Amino acid sequence: MNRLVEIRSQESLCRERAVLDSERRVFWLAQAQQWEQRALDEIAYHFQCNVVQAELARG
Repeated sequence: MNRLVEIRSQESLCRERAVLDSERRVFWLAQAQQWEQRALDEIAYHFQCNVVQAELARG
């Protein structure tokens, strides 16, 4: 869960930079999008692990 917080923090920083750096706004928004995708991947990974563990527990 800490990893997800770190990823979301990086995404937020990129979005803040996009607001402050108008010349490189597109770059920072693209970076934020990549961090957002990493967050979604992290959530999916944990969800998948929980499903597998539940299936193993049912045996």
